[in-house]
This record gives sequence, C-alpha cells and structure tokens, in this order.
Amino acid sequence: MTTMKSHLWRFSYTALTTLSLVLLTGASAVKNTNQDLELRIGIVQRFGENPQVKLQLEPTPGDRLQLRFTAGNREKKLVTQNPVELKTVMESLPRVGIEEVVVLGTYRTFETAEDSAQSWRSQGIEVEIGQPASWQVWAKRDIYDTPLLRRLLFESVQAAGKEMAYIDTKILAEVPRVTWEINGQRYSPNHLEISTNKQLIRVREGEKLEHNRLYPGWLTLQPNAYGTYTLVNEVPLESYLRGVVPHEIGTNAPTTAVEAQAILARTYALRNLRRFAIDNYQLCATTHCQVYYGLSGAVPRTDQAIAATRGMILTYNNQLVDALYSSTTGGVTAYFSDVWNGEDRPYLRPVVDAATNLWDLSLKSLADETNFREFINRREGFNESTWNTFRWHKETPIDDINRLLQRFLEIKNSPYAKFNTVEAMSVVKRSRSGRILELRVKTDIGTFTLEKDEIRSAFAAPRSTLFYIEPLKKGTANLWGYAFIGGGLGHGVGLSQTGAQNLAKLGWSNSRILQFYYPGTQIQTLNNNIKF
Repeated sequence: MTTMKSHLWRFSYTALTTLSLVLLTGASAVKNTNQDLELRIGIVQRFGENPQVKLQLEPTPGDRLQLRFTAGNREKKLVTQNPVELKTVMESLPRVGIEEVVVLGTYRTFETAEDSAQSWRSQGIEVEIGQPASWQVWAKRDIYDTPLLRRLLFESVQAAGKEMAYIDTKILAEVPRVTWEINGQRYSPNHLEISTNKQLIRVREGEKLEHNRLYPGWLTLQPNAYGTYTLVNEVPLESYLRGVVPHEIGTNAPTTAVEAQAILARTYALRNLRRFAIDNYQLCATTHCQVYYGLSGAVPRTDQAIAATRGMILTYNNQLVDALYSSTTGGVTAYFSDVWNGEDRPYLRPVVDAATNLWDLSLKSLADETNFREFINRREGFNESTWNTFRWHKETPIDDINRLLQRFLEIKNSPYAKFNTVEAMSVVKRSRSGRILELRVKTDIGTFTLEKDEIRSAFAAPRSTLFYIEPLKKGTANLWGYAFIGGGLGHGVGLSQTGAQNLAKLGWSNSRILQFYYPGTQIQTLNNNIKF
C-alpha cells in the first residue's frame, strides 16, 4: 500500500461502515465475514490539552511516513523516512469567541450516561454523549445552536427539578494549533492522515516523549468536540485484539482463559462502536473501553489464542452480548442493574464465583446485611481466593473522605458540594449480589444519597461496591473516619479475569468458562444471522 486511502483500505473501511449501519438498524452482519473489519481507536484522546505534551511519529526501519493533509485549498502529500514531531502552540484568535454547551448530567461510566441520554430522548430532547473528562450528556449542539435556545432549554430543565444540569460556557482568546516541521517547512493543518508501506507506525508521547508504542494500521490526527485533537488508530479488528488481550488478562494466564478473553474482547469491540460518535471514532484505548497498547506487549501466547478464536463472538439469541468483564468479582458476579441504570441482560446475573456449590443465593440473599457480612468475611474456596484484591480492608480519615467527596460533588454540579464535613454514612440498600445500591451520606448542610457506580467515584477506598462500612473513633470523642471492608476490583459484572484463570487451571475450556459467567449464551463465528 502506498497511500492511506488506497482502494484496498477503502474496501475494508466500507465493510466497517456497513457494520456501523448494522448497529443502528438491527440488520444482520456484513456478508463477507472473512475480511478483517477495521476499527477507529482514539489512542491519544485530547492532544493539545497540555501544550507541553508532544507526539512523535516514526516509521519502522526501512520504511517511510506518508503524510496527507490539506494546505490552503489543495491536498498535499509528503513522504519522509525521518521522525515527525507534532507540537501544539496556542494561537490567538482575531476576536474573543464563546463556546457553550448545555450539560444535562455528568457520570462515571458510559453505560450510565447512555441510560440518561435515552431518558432525555424519551422526553423529546435531542442529546449526545461526550467525554471531556468524565462522561457527560449534552444537549445536541447542532440543534441547540444559539444562546437563546440553550437558555430556554436550560430554564425548562431547571424548572423540572434537574439541579445537576448547567451551561458550560468557555470564553476563548486562543486555541491550540498542531504544528510540525519537515525539511525546514512548517505545517499546521487541522486534519492529518499518516500511513506507511508496512502499516506500522511508532508513536512516542509525553513532555519528554517517554511513552513509546508501536501501532499497526494507520493514524489520523483530527479535531474533537473539546477544542483539542485526537490521534486515531485505524486498525483491523484482529490486530486490535493483539494490543488488548495481553494487557487485559496478562501474558501468563492459562490458555483457555486467554481464549475466553479474546472472544469477549472481540464481542465487546463490535458491540460498542457507538461510544465516541461525537468525536468521529469508535473506541478509546483506556479502561473506559478496553486497554489497547498497539503491538507493544503482544506475545506469541496471546497471539495464538486470538488466532485460535478468530472471528468468534459471544451471543444470546443470535445477538452480540454486552460483553462486560472485570478484574475480580469478590466472590459473586452482579446484575447489570446492580451497577448501572438500564434494563438487565438475562445472561448477566449473580453467579457465585467458585467451582463448587459454596453459597446458595436463593436461600441466603446478599441483600440482607447479616448474610452479606458473613459472605464478605469468607475467604476460602472461591476462584479468586489467592488474589490480593479478593478481600480488602481500608481505613480512611474523615478529612480525606470530605475532600474526595467534595471534589466528586463539584464535578457533578451538586448543591451539596458546599458541605464542610460528613457526619454519618450508612448503607441503605443492597442488591441480591451484595452490591450497594444506595449509600446515605449525612453532612452539616443536609443528607443525600449516592447510588450504584458513582459510589466508587466518590471515595478512594472502595475498589468495588461490594463492601460494608464501620465508623472509627480511634480513641477520640469525635468521628475519626471509616473502615471500608469488602472484596473485588471493578464493577463485578460478567467474567472475572482472575476467576477465569483459576477455572482454566482446573481444566475448563473457553466455552465452559464463558457459559459459567454468562449463562445461556453461545459462542458463534461472525455470520449473517447475528444481530448487532
């Protein structure tokens, strides 16, 4: 391939466009399931946010970078075998500008933001989901495109009691502009396409270019919705998995656990292509999606597991499952609705994370506080028993709790952010899997309730929502702080990466592992009957 937009590339990209239409219309999968679909991954999401951070793009030995962009009204192509360093400089605007967006809600996760977005749409308000830092639901900018429309909407939302909504107004005197130099000539287009003949590009990032990763496919530098830039990796699906699987489950995990992870990672990617529609790419490279580091860290063991499961995805009634997974469940998996708002999935339900019948949830529900404390203080017999995140105990001083909670409430634009101190906290409601659904917090200015996944954002201590709390005085008359006593790392929905490794060591196949964590599902190879 000599240019990024060759006919071969267009053919593969067309397949991905068709797949995107599948996701929107519910049509069956693309007919040619043998070709490797291409994904668009945001590997550097907000370049220009810190002008000190640089990007350097390098070809591999014997290859050349091919850069394509528009200068003036003409398309320009440059070829170089040398590294190209991208910087951002702040460019003064001819006159001060104003950017506004109506923020209808701020959330920890995409799943919760998406449920909120659906709720707003059901009320007739057009919205979009952004991620300037936290996930946010915005009133759609091309519809609410004047100050009058934005304020009318905001007033109606406020009148309906939606206190967390606000108008985010930025006054701009300058904006970041990408710039680079080749052969003494400086360039600064807003959009840049980078390719090589070998389809391999090394990216160095940081103030001292300290982060160094090799990416397959092609790169595009493009503006995003936040006034900065995103570096997007356009990469074939199976190559993308080579950069995900070793970083999600590790390179030393047993073979069938790695195969199960590969099937899930492939399924997750295909089901979640909508996440960054606002910024014209599909997935990120962090834990907000799946960790992706290009070919850096790829090893033969994980490559073999990906190849052995090529094209395999997990389905329920011929539909791609919501392939959620986490590091460690703490001994029991969770319903989708234990963590996020929205409809439950029939295959995502509480499963005791043990190879033997250790605890009967139908007889001893973990919604009961006594049962929960008995369960969380058990350590032996679980798939995860030997892992250090299976059980944990963390004591946090009240000053730290106050500081972290205030910062969380400020981000949410909550009126309770002005409190001075927490006076008491208590678990109000648990799910049948033991996850906290409601945590009541009493402060000097009033009492409010934290729900589900936002609890992990509000405090540093809990690694999951599978915990209980105890007030601590430490020999003083006043409240010293709280002990957080719990188990697990992550949301706990679906497969446990640590638990799957134990099951693999017991001789379980990849299909049996997936059936255990996602009851009623089937492994299929991509075909025309699968609904997206």
